[in-house]
Amino acid sequence: MPPAPRKTTTPRKPTFRQTYESDASGRPRRKATPRKKVVKKKPWPVWLKFFIAAVLLVLLSPFYYGYIIKGFSSTWRWVRDIGEDPNYRTYSSFDIRIPKGYNIHGIDVSYYQGKIDWKQVKAMKEDDVQIDFAFIKATEGLFKVDPYFQRNWREAPKAGVICGAYHFFRPQKPGEWQAKFFLQTVNFEAGDLPPVVDIEELDGVPASKMRTELAQFLKHIEKKTSVKPIIYTGLSFYKDYLRGHFDEYPLWIAHYYQPKLKISKETNWHFWQHSDKAKISGINHVVDFNAFNGDSLAFDRLLIK
Repeated sequence: MPPAPRKTTTPRKPTFRQTYESDASGRPRRKATPRKKVVKKKPWPVWLKFFIAAVLLVLLSPFYYGYIIKGFSSTWRWVRDIGEDPNYRTYSSFDIRIPKGYNIHGIDVSYYQGKIDWKQVKAMKEDDVQIDFAFIKATEGLFKVDPYFQRNWREAPKAGVICGAYHFFRPQKPGEWQAKFFLQTVNFEAGDLPPVVDIEELDGVPASKMRTELAQFLKHIEKKTSVKPIIYTGLSFYKDYLRGHFDEYPLWIAHYYQPKLKISKETNWHFWQHSDKAKISGINHVVDFNAFNGDSLAFDRLLIK
C-alpha cells in the first residue's frame, strides 16, 4: 500500500490580542508601566531650620525642665496652701506642718524607731527643710542603755548628721550617779551637740526632790565635760516645776502642733520639738521633729569645741 499522505498543518492566524500584545517572535510583550511623576520637595527655609534647632535645644536643656518643674511645683504649692497659715504650712514629704522662720531642723530618736538608714535620713529634703542634727537616746535611770544607741551614735555622723546624746532622767534616783552612768556610756567629742537631760516626770517624788537631784546631775556633767548641758522638757512641766530654777541652762522645749512656741522671749530656749509625727526616709516609725532657735553661726557656737 502506498504510504499515507502526511498532514500539513497550516499556521493559524494570530489573534488580534496576540498581534498587538506579542513581539515578532510571538512572545508576549511586557506591559509598559506609566512613569510616576517625581515631585521635588522644596528645601526648608534656613530661618525655619534655625527655629526648629533652637526649640529642640531649649526642650532638651535640663535648665528648661528645671524652670518648668520649679514653676509647676510652686504653683501647685500655692494652690494647695490656700487657706493655710503661711507661717505654718504642710510639708508633704515629712507629712507634718512645719513652722517657718527656722533654717536648722533635726530629729530625736531611740530604740522606738528601730534600725535607721541614716544616709536616707540625710538625703531627704523638701524645699529648704532637711535633717541637720539628731538627738539620740543613750541611757535611762541608773542601768538602762538604749539598745540602738551605739549603732545610731556611730552611723549618724558617717552620714553627715550632727549628733547629741540624751539621758532620760529618773527623779527618784541619785542625780550624780545617773550622770556618771550617762558619761560612762557616751564619749562626747568636738563637733557634737552638748549633753542633754530629758526630764518629763516627777515619778512620785516632790518637785523639790526632783530639782535637787537634777541639779546634781547637771553639776556633775558640766564639771566633767566643761559644757553646759541642755535641759529637755515639755512646756507644761517647765512652767510648773522648772521655770525660775535652771534659767542659766539652755532649754529644749516640747510643744506640739503650734505655729509658734508659746513661751516668753526671755526664756533661754535653743530647741523646739514641735511635732511627734514626722515621717522620715530611712525610718520605719514616726519621729519627733525639732527646730533650732538661731542661725548657722549660733548653731556652730553651741557645739562642743
